[in-house]
Amino acid sequence: MFFDNAEGMVFRPPSEANSLILRVTIGCSHNTCTFCGMYHNTAFRIRPDAEITGLIHKTARLYPDQRRVFLADGNALVLPTNRLLEIMRQLHEAFPKLARITCYGGPHDILRKTPEELETLHKAGLQIIYLGIESGDDIVLTNVHKGVTAAEMTAAGQKVLAAGIKLSAMVILGLGGKTRTAEHALNTAKIVNAINPTMLGALTLMLHQGTALRDSAERGEFFPLSPYEILQEIKMLVENIDVTHPCLFRSTHVSNFLPLAGTLPKDKARLLDDIDKVLLIFQNQTDPTYNARNQY
Repeated sequence: MFFDNAEGMVFRPPSEANSLILRVTIGCSHNTCTFCGMYHNTAFRIRPDAEITGLIHKTARLYPDQRRVFLADGNALVLPTNRLLEIMRQLHEAFPKLARITCYGGPHDILRKTPEELETLHKAGLQIIYLGIESGDDIVLTNVHKGVTAAEMTAAGQKVLAAGIKLSAMVILGLGGKTRTAEHALNTAKIVNAINPTMLGALTLMLHQGTALRDSAERGEFFPLSPYEILQEIKMLVENIDVTHPCLFRSTHVSNFLPLAGTLPKDKARLLDDIDKVLLIFQNQTDPTYNARNQY
């Protein structure tokens, strides 16, 4: 849910469907990723204090029992810590039953915060930061203009967890295309292992109209994976994830060909078995004798 008539589209993680979406910024301060079209038509700005306060008061009158708030847009942590703390104080005052505050966090915004600042934000109610890892492969990260290295991304993720904040990380299957599918899968598994996020979501690349990566594919410079190759890639990813603490794993986004859900490492064998079953279906469909053999 949200109550905000500001410019541009409103985006939030699927798990924030029941949250108040409070847009403390408009757009994304980075906004150069070649695969993302979320904020291309929205100029980035930080909302004035009075504007944010007015929205909090207006919404509190309509939804006084609200328990969850998601601070949007693309990376709310770009705000100075003192401003975030004041916003969170106002939220707790306006919503007495508030139990959870969450936000997207860009890696550089996380790295700019001191450990003490992140710990203070956690104590003030920041429960989850959503981090778009996208890939653990430096070449893929460079190609998609993520603006960060795998080492920096790892440091950002580890910093969030060290502050006591839960980390929900996202990776994008197929982001390396055909040329770097193995490197993308293996190096993404490495970064996941190094961070050990609380939650991990695997989305599948969608080439949205108007994005630079879509244009690259149409020019024949980027070669997207087929559904079968996506399944091979997620198998390689899951095979090589060896986290030491429980990590909720999901690939249930609308973009995914095969919905998967489990907890790693506990459910790793089951997840791989589920993937193998679907891969076998793909393989059998290329066998002209398959239907005849299996019709009785």
